[in-house]
Amino acid sequence: MKIERVELGDLPLEDGGVLEEAWLTVATWGTLAPDGGNAILFPTYFTGSHLSNARMIGPGRALDPSQWFIIVPNMIGNGVSISPSNASLRQAGARFPRVSVRDNVRAQHRLLTQVLGIPRLALATGWSMGAVQAWQWAVEHPVFVERLLPFCGSARCWPLNQAFLEGVRAALRCDVDFRDGAYEAAPERGLRAFGRAYCGWAYSPRFFREGLYRELGHESLEALLRAWEDDHLEHDANDLLCLVDAWQQADPSRGPPFDGDLAAALAQVTARTIVMPCTTDAYFTLEENALEAAMVPGAELRPIDSPYGHCAGAPGRFAAPMAQVEGAIRELLSG
Repeated sequence: MKIERVELGDLPLEDGGVLEEAWLTVATWGTLAPDGGNAILFPTYFTGSHLSNARMIGPGRALDPSQWFIIVPNMIGNGVSISPSNASLRQAGARFPRVSVRDNVRAQHRLLTQVLGIPRLALATGWSMGAVQAWQWAVEHPVFVERLLPFCGSARCWPLNQAFLEGVRAALRCDVDFRDGAYEAAPERGLRAFGRAYCGWAYSPRFFREGLYRELGHESLEALLRAWEDDHLEHDANDLLCLVDAWQQADPSRGPPFDGDLAAALAQVTARTIVMPCTTDAYFTLEENALEAAMVPGAELRPIDSPYGHCAGAPGRFAAPMAQVEGAIRELLSG
C-alpha cells in the first residue's frame, strides 16, 4: 500500500464558493498497467478511511494488487483528506464550505486524470457512501467507468434516508457545547447521542431480536450502544456533519442537465452494472435500490440476504456477505 497526500489546488464547489487549497489523501495498491486498463476505484465510506477499505484488498482477494491497480481516495471531510478539522484557519471548523458527492467526484477525477494518468476505470465500487460516489462516477463519466458495483448504497439519498440523517444530526447539534460548530472542546454528549441514535438503523430487527450483537463481542444491547457511542467520540463533530451534508445532497440528477430526473440521469450509465443492496438495510433500502437498478440499461439487481442490515456490506466484517460481494466483483472483472 502506498499512501500520499495529493494537492489539487482550489476546488470550485457545486453549491457555490471554493474549497481552498484542496487535497486528498489517497492509498493505492498494485501497479497501473501500460494501457491503464486495470484501474479500480474504491472510495471510502462514512467515518471510514483507506484502512477500512484495505480489509477487502490483498493477494487472492477479488481486489488483488497483483492484477489490479486499486485506488482508495479518502472522502473530503473524513478527517484524512481535507476536512473541517484540518483545513486552514480561514475554512476550518464551522467555516468549512458545503461539499457534495459531486464535488468529491470532481476532486477524484482531477486525481485520476491529472495526477495518476488513468484513462478509464475497469471498475468503480464501494460500500455505503462509497457506493454513492461510485454511482455518481458512472453517471457523470459514463465512458470512463466500464463496470459498476455499488453495494449497500444508492444513487440518491431517498426521503427515508434523509429523515434518518436528520435524526442523528439533531442529536449531535442539541449538545449545548456544540455551539453551532464553534466548539472549543469536543461536544461529547452530542457525539455520544449521535452514535447511540445511529446504531438502531445499522442492523436488522432480527439482529436485535436474536441478540446477534453477541457474535460481535457485545454481551448486551447496552454494551453495543456504548460501543457505538465510543466509536463516534473518535471523530470530529464538524467532520461528521460535513459528511452528513454530502450524503443528504446525494443525487446524480441534482441540478442541470437532469434537473431532478433520476431516470434520465441513470439512463446515462453505460457500465456493466450489478447493484447489491442488503435485503434488511434500513436506509439504503432494497425497494429503492430496485427502483434505481430498473433505470439503468442492463443492470442486474443482486440482493444480499443477511440479518446484518446495512452493516452486511462493511468491508471485511461479515464473511458470507463479503463472499457474495467479492464473487460479484470477480464475475464483473472476468467479463
